[in-house]
Amino acid sequence: MNVNVPQSGGPVAAERIADLAAASRILAAQGVVDGFGHVSMRHPSAPERYLMARSTAPALVTPADIIEYDLDSNPCNANGRSSFLERFIHGEIYRARADIMSIVHSHSASVIPFGLVGVPMQAMFHNAAFIAVGVPVFDIRKKFGVTDMLVGNGEKGVALAQVMGRKDVVLMRAHGSVACGPTLQTAVFRAVYTEVNARIQHWTAALKGGAPIAALDVEEGRLADVVNQTAGMRAWDLWRSQVRSQVNW
Repeated sequence: MNVNVPQSGGPVAAERIADLAAASRILAAQGVVDGFGHVSMRHPSAPERYLMARSTAPALVTPADIIEYDLDSNPCNANGRSSFLERFIHGEIYRARADIMSIVHSHSASVIPFGLVGVPMQAMFHNAAFIAVGVPVFDIRKKFGVTDMLVGNGEKGVALAQVMGRKDVVLMRAHGSVACGPTLQTAVFRAVYTEVNARIQHWTAALKGGAPIAALDVEEGRLADVVNQTAGMRAWDLWRSQVRSQVNW
């Protein structure tokens, strides 16, 4: 027996595991992830543990692929299954933010440019209300110099979580982004609409000429996001039903 394997936080309902596996497929279907990217959720009864798929393409994830981790991102039940190199994104954000219950890391194409130039993301419409408070940019080079751009250890995960602060979305220069939420469904909603919002902002910038962009302000964003916490379940129900029709779980 390997004494270094952390103890499990306990069993998780099969329905919750199935939803997490479905979330990976939803994100792929919505164009947020492709062969890369991952989604996790905090263990529902053990906050010092989280759940995430083994290292595989998101569109292929099944419930059998889900692994439990401690907040140091050590697997509790790998059983020979490989882990994502950047799982430390998840462990360190969960450690820093007790309010976060789910995290999505992606490389969606429309979002990446905002981490490369000095143009901040703005909330273009009500479904992206969570963006109105601002979206910080994590530049791994500032603390770690020249790297492979991956958050491949706990120290880099801590640095990312510090830059994110109390926001729920953070960009990663020349890499991608992270979207978080108080539920799995909200995190998926935010990841999808971060990508949609980025596309709309590109179009708006091309149209505006010298005019200002009438984006949501912070208070509008706060009010709209309250509504989205419940209304957004409509999107989840649709996306989940579409995934359910493709699999037998």
